[in-house]
Amino acid sequence: MEGPVIELAGIKKSFGPVDVLKGIDLKAYAGRVLALVGDNGAGKSTLIKGLSGVQPFDEGVVKFAGEEVNIHTPRGASALGIEVVYQDLALCENLDIVQNMFLGHEEILTGTLHEAEMELLATKALQSLSVRTVKSVRQKVSSLSGGQRQTVAIARSVLREAKLVILDEPTAALGVAQTEQVLNLVRRLADNGVAVIIISHNLSDVFKVCDDIAVLYLGRLVAQVKTSETNSTEVISYITGAKTQEG
Repeated sequence: MEGPVIELAGIKKSFGPVDVLKGIDLKAYAGRVLALVGDNGAGKSTLIKGLSGVQPFDEGVVKFAGEEVNIHTPRGASALGIEVVYQDLALCENLDIVQNMFLGHEEILTGTLHEAEMELLATKALQSLSVRTVKSVRQKVSSLSGGQRQTVAIARSVLREAKLVILDEPTAALGVAQTEQVLNLVRRLADNGVAVIIISHNLSDVFKVCDDIAVLYLGRLVAQVKTSETNSTEVISYITGAKTQEG
């Protein structure tokens, strides 16, 4: 796909008298990782909730794969191919990896769960991301490390054939080795042709894995630049409002 997977134009969202998003224009492309950065209160979470159908936008145009769409529910977003991996990962610790990956989307055979098929598909999803840190897809999630849990959550989006995956602070609270593991996983996800958006406060991670950086400041998109054409000092100046792309 040459055009953007997701394209936002003039996106606005208000809560009562408070304007949270003030005309956002944003594009994300297949095979590229886009970082969405900004200080607390910049509007990052509101933007993602709109894309995921949790809190629909008030105004603006959303195009998915070139077609104008209306995203009003999480189910509608998922049907398009948008998957969000939230910071809490939404995993059930008492279930194993297969059960978590198919939760709410179970394979059925003659009225019962098709366990063999689900196990095979879960294994293939992990293999497609070159995951080697998980010993068995029948491990309980409670036995997994933070990095392994993030891996399961990301692989679940692969299983659902997502075209756009949004990751909310994927390396928060992870150690150095686990962070490296997750960043490599994100890169492989993009290399498989998926558009990836990462919300992150960690600029070191952003510069390691992201192709593009979009900066929100007080509800406005003040910059969208290629990572190779900027540096952390310039990005921080955008984040703090000291600089805009126009000036």
